[in-house]
Amino acid sequence: MIKLKHIIFFTGSLLILFKPAVNAQTIVPASVTTVQSPDKNLEVHFYQKQDNAGNRTMYYHVDYKGKPFILESALGFQMDNHLSEKAMNLKVERRDWCANLSVTGITTTSKDTTWVPVNGENSTIRDHYNEVDIAMVKADNPLYLMAVKIRAYNEGIALCYFLPENAKGTYYDITAENTEFALPEGTKAWFANWAQAEYSKLPLKDWPGENERPLTLELPNGLFATLAEAQMVDYARGKFKLSDTKPNTIVTSMFGEAQLTSPVSTPWRVIMVGERAGDLIEHNYLMLNLNEPSKIKNTSWIKPGKIMRVINLNTAAAHDVIDFAVKQNLQYILFDFGWYGNGYSVKSDITKVIPQLDMPGIIKYAGEKGIGVWLYVNQQALYLQSDSLYSIFKKWGVKGVKMGFVQVGSHRWTTWLEKNIQKAAENELMLDIHDEWRPTGEQRTWPNLMTAEGVRGNEEMPFATNNTVLPFTRLIAGPADATFCYMDKRIKTTHAHQLALSAIFFGPIQTLYWYDTPSQYHDEPELEFWRKLPTTWDETKVLQGVPGEYITTARRKGQDWFVGTVTNNDARTLKIDMSFLQKGKKIYGHYLCR
Repeated sequence: MIKLKHIIFFTGSLLILFKPAVNAQTIVPASVTTVQSPDKNLEVHFYQKQDNAGNRTMYYHVDYKGKPFILESALGFQMDNHLSEKAMNLKVERRDWCANLSVTGITTTSKDTTWVPVNGENSTIRDHYNEVDIAMVKADNPLYLMAVKIRAYNEGIALCYFLPENAKGTYYDITAENTEFALPEGTKAWFANWAQAEYSKLPLKDWPGENERPLTLELPNGLFATLAEAQMVDYARGKFKLSDTKPNTIVTSMFGEAQLTSPVSTPWRVIMVGERAGDLIEHNYLMLNLNEPSKIKNTSWIKPGKIMRVINLNTAAAHDVIDFAVKQNLQYILFDFGWYGNGYSVKSDITKVIPQLDMPGIIKYAGEKGIGVWLYVNQQALYLQSDSLYSIFKKWGVKGVKMGFVQVGSHRWTTWLEKNIQKAAENELMLDIHDEWRPTGEQRTWPNLMTAEGVRGNEEMPFATNNTVLPFTRLIAGPADATFCYMDKRIKTTHAHQLALSAIFFGPIQTLYWYDTPSQYHDEPELEFWRKLPTTWDETKVLQGVPGEYITTARRKGQDWFVGTVTNNDARTLKIDMSFLQKGKKIYGHYLCR
C-alpha cells in the first residue's frame, strides 16, 4: 500500500495544496486548500477537522514568508432559523451551523486592476489578489449551501462567508460569528473599548470588555497586524473579544443578530500585515478594495475641502465666518447643533430655522463668496424626516450634511444608515457621519461619504500620546473628523501639533478652527500651512513611526509635499529622511512638536 503524504497541483495562477491535517483529536484527516498572495509572502491554509463525535469544524492559519503569522483558528457562525424553518416543517438549525459541511467544489480567481478614487490618499489604487472560493453543503440537509471566500493580497488577507440563493427562499438569522484569530504568545493589542475611547497597549488576556475595530497588534517577532471589518453594509457590526477557552485567541463578536435573505455575504474579516507599523497605514486602501466600485455616475458635485463651524448662531456671526473662510482658503462653513432648535426633540422641524439665522440669505452670501454651506442634523430629525429633508436641502443649495448621534451597531441601524448615504447621494449631498460610527470602506461605493467621527478627537481634547496611536488604529478604517482647532485654551498639545495632525490624519472634508472664532485670529504667519493644505492626495508615505510614540507622514499633491510629525507626551528629537523627494521638488513645511 502507498501512503500519500501530500498532493500538489496548479490551477490557473494559484497554488492549491492538499495534504492531511494532523491533530491528536482528528479521526478523519481532511484536505488543505492553500491560496498565496501575488508576491507569495502570505499563504492562507483552509481545512476541516473531525472530532471524536464525528463533527467537522473549519479552520485556517496564515503564514508570512514561510513562518506562522495567524495560528490555527476556527471558522464558522451560529444560526437560528426557527421561525422560517418551522413554517416549512424543516429541521431547526441552531448553534454551530457550520459543523458537518462537505466541500463540493473549489474555484480560484485572480485579479489585478487599478482604479481611481474620487477622494483618496493616493491618486490611483491597485486591486491585486488571488482568491479561492470553497463551496460547501450541509451533510445532513442538501438544501443549505455555503461558501468560504478567501482573498490573499500582498497587503493582507480577507475572508467571508457567502450564502447563495436558497432553493426554498429561506431567510437566515445569524446570531453569532465564530471567526477566530489565534496569535503567538506575547502579542500585544492596542485596546479601545469604544470608538471614541482612549487606547491602551494590553496583552491578549483580561481585556476590560470588547475591542473596537480596527484592532492593531504587535507580534513578538516584530511584525504588525491589524484586524478589521470591511463592507459591513448589511450586517451587525463586529467587535473583537478574547476567547473564553483558547489562550491568545481573539474572536469576532457581533452586535446582535443579522437577519438576511440569500444570496448574501457576511462582511469581510481582514488581517493586514506590516513589517513596519507604517505599512498598515500606507496599505489601508485594502479596506476600499473589499467594497464595490462607485455607484455614483456623476461625481462632479463631490468636492473635498476645509470647513469651519459657525459658533455663534446668528446671521452676523455667519457672515464673519464666511469672510474668514475666504481669507483662510476654506471651502465650507458648518452650522452645527441648534440651528433648527432642539435637535434632541422629535418635535423639532428641520425646515424651521431659528429666527436669529437668515438661512436663505446666508447661503446666498456664502455662494457669492465661493463658500459652501453644510448643516448638522441630529438622528431624531434624520429618522423622521430623511425621506424629505435631503431634497429640501438640495433646493436650499446646501452642499453637505453632518449626521449626529446616529445609532450604530445593530443590523437595523446599519441598513438604515446605508440607505441614508444612498439618499444623500441621490440629492447630491456630501456626508459627515458623527459619533460612534466608523467606516468599513463603503466610501468607495458611495464617495459622497467624505468623513466620519468614531475617533477621540478634539471634542475630548486628548493628550498628544492619543494622537500618535490613532493613525495606526482608527485611521486604517478610513477618514476621521478629529475637529482640529488652534486657539482654544483647552488643547492639551501645542499649536504646531494641531497643524501637523492635518497632514497626518486623512479627511477629504477637514474640520479646522473647531472651537475658534474669527476674532481670535490676527494674521498668524504659521497658518499659511492650513491655507495651502489640500485635503486629498496623490501619494502618501509614512516615513517613520511607532504607535504611541511618534509618527512622520508625508503627503504629495501635484509637485508639493506636506509633512507632519508629532510625538507623544514625551519630547524627542527625530531625523526625517527626505530622500523620497525628487531633485528639484520642494517641501512645503513640517512641524516637529509635542
